[in-house]
Amino acid sequence: MAAALLSFVALFAMIAIRVPIAVALMATGVAGYWALVGLKPMLGMVSITVWDFSFSYTLSAIPLFVLMGNIVARSGIAEDLFGAAELWLARFKGGLAVATVSACAGFGAICGSSAATAATMSRVALPSMRRRGYDDGLSAATVAAGGTLGILIPPSILLLTYGIFTQTHIGKLFAAGIIPGLIGVAGYIVAIRWVTWRTPGSAPDITDRPDIGTRLRGLFRIWPVLALFVLVMGGIYGGFMTSTEASGIGAAGALVLAAARKGFGWRKFRLVLWESGILSATIFAIILGAAVYTEFLNQSGIHTTLISAITGSSIPGWGVILIIIGIYIVLGCVLESVALVLLTIPLFFPVVMALGYDPVWFGILLVLVTELGLITPPIGLNLFIIQAAAGNIRLGTIIRGIVPFIVLDVIRVLIIAFIPALSLWLPGILF
Repeated sequence: MAAALLSFVALFAMIAIRVPIAVALMATGVAGYWALVGLKPMLGMVSITVWDFSFSYTLSAIPLFVLMGNIVARSGIAEDLFGAAELWLARFKGGLAVATVSACAGFGAICGSSAATAATMSRVALPSMRRRGYDDGLSAATVAAGGTLGILIPPSILLLTYGIFTQTHIGKLFAAGIIPGLIGVAGYIVAIRWVTWRTPGSAPDITDRPDIGTRLRGLFRIWPVLALFVLVMGGIYGGFMTSTEASGIGAAGALVLAAARKGFGWRKFRLVLWESGILSATIFAIILGAAVYTEFLNQSGIHTTLISAITGSSIPGWGVILIIIGIYIVLGCVLESVALVLLTIPLFFPVVMALGYDPVWFGILLVLVTELGLITPPIGLNLFIIQAAAGNIRLGTIIRGIVPFIVLDVIRVLIIAFIPALSLWLPGILF
């Protein structure tokens, strides 16, 4: 127990001085295991752990889904999504902001990454919203909040990582993310409507109303998104392919769709391969470091101590869940989402399972609070992504604009936490 607590201090100290998270996890795991059982058992543990994870067939889905998302991001499909949503929703006050959230949801359904969704949609939506006279705070906050949908609406890199690490059914996790994702879209739309009602000057009055023919033509342009989503998710839920096979089919399908579009040549394809390789290598390094650190924590016995302490206390199960939610929100402000999940799963997952909760539900709840951390000041990652993309919007302006979205996200987290059926109903039907 003491060794585990000391390792936490050392781990966060290294992260604070900007040691790469993968290195920090590996170093503390190796040093802690060595201190507990000696050099030779530690070397055996590291070699076996690294070998097992390096040759895991399921892990191959991660770089393939990353590749699919990057191809989509560079192919211009996001522009078509935003254009179609704008034609249908810009007829209402604040409609362009609603269109941005809708486009983020559609893009997230084939991207799987919050950072990629936020960065891509900021390039697509922010210039249009600012040109139309939208308030900078509302515009930036809408893209920052909408970007978080990329790690919840399937296929999600974060849900895939959680499923692999906890041995939870990935198809069930993907299905469980759909309804909470749609609730998130509805919540963000409520936040936008509230802002435009409370501050009418934050959004311009309606000036154009496209005819039905124009809107239908815009809708037809998003068929590649629907086709790719149906191909990947339909294959998984229809029982035709595993999630790993679906990732390969999805990446191939995205490449075919991108190749058929103007402007996607060898230069962009090489850039996609480079970006996908860098991100995949980063994720794998964190996974290997987290795997070694997990073995050390298991050897230290901290999870059994925590379980005994919780079951022997008067804290009810829902109280423990609220404490875990609070910890994730705080850590989510300072840690990257994959690193946060892999760092905390060894500690909290056994506790949650001992309390009798469903691992699929906990995975969705974990992603929700991680989403919340991405837009929570002062260090929410999406806030800085949007500021960097916008160039001349102050961080304080973005923070003021994001507050209504944070409030709605907190409500969504509590709803999913206390009504598990909302996330478990669809997996129960499909599997």
